[in-house]
Amino acid sequence: MKEKLSIPPALQGHLWNYVWSGQTHPMHRHDELEFNLVTRGSAQYLFRDRRSDVRRHSLVWLFPGQEHILLKRSPGFEMWIFVIRPNWLKLHVRTRETKPLLAFDPPGSHCRPLAPAAAQNLVALMQRVREARHEVDRYNAALPHVLHEAWAAYRAAPEDAAADGLHPAVEQAAFLLREEAAEWDVVQLARRVGLSPNRLSRLFKRQLGQSLTDFRNRRRLERFDALYGDGASRSLIEAALAAGFGSYPQFHRVFKQTYGRGPRAWLRERRGAG
Repeated sequence: MKEKLSIPPALQGHLWNYVWSGQTHPMHRHDELEFNLVTRGSAQYLFRDRRSDVRRHSLVWLFPGQEHILLKRSPGFEMWIFVIRPNWLKLHVRTRETKPLLAFDPPGSHCRPLAPAAAQNLVALMQRVREARHEVDRYNAALPHVLHEAWAAYRAAPEDAAADGLHPAVEQAAFLLREEAAEWDVVQLARRVGLSPNRLSRLFKRQLGQSLTDFRNRRRLERFDALYGDGASRSLIEAALAAGFGSYPQFHRVFKQTYGRGPRAWLRERRGAG
């Protein structure tokens, strides 16, 4: 699902300290380059074809073409989040060393553990810049500096061995649930990927941090979002059924469990943010 970030219009990017409140965000991507620096706890990032385990001092880069979701957050998980608008990024990335930051969907993992001193220096810099957020010109001018300092710290860090590929059966099952609106039950899915239903369920939950049912419902919500769009061509129920939900009550229940409010309230908020 492509997400539109709510960056204030006068700003060329944003950074803030994120503290997990228990709410789960669906798998998504956005036009802005993002990096996260974990300052407390641990979690797991899931991408389309891999996962990355993050812990204190992990620095992970999220590129515009990479769908991602943060899972398995430990209690009290915290991190700094930095995003920058594409036009501002292009304006300030001019060297061979920083050119990789312009990539749309680069292969491989982009997660590395920083040395404690490097992580602390980057946090201190972001705190100072964050305090200047009400001074628009100063804040915008500081964002490229934060970007370059983070990239330099990342390049100086060792590669992270905690980025792993998925089991082939889990990867195939996730692909089928993501790309097809068909009503796959666990028996059919297990037969297709060559595992027993119990083994597939256990392996899927362990590697992706969510059950087959939860994963399937989230993919259906992503398809609903793409099908519904601005509501000009389909009604809510038409888009929900086309996305793979069996009924509108089922769609409404899953939607509210995921987003904390019903679809109509959520859509009103999104339109207001746009």
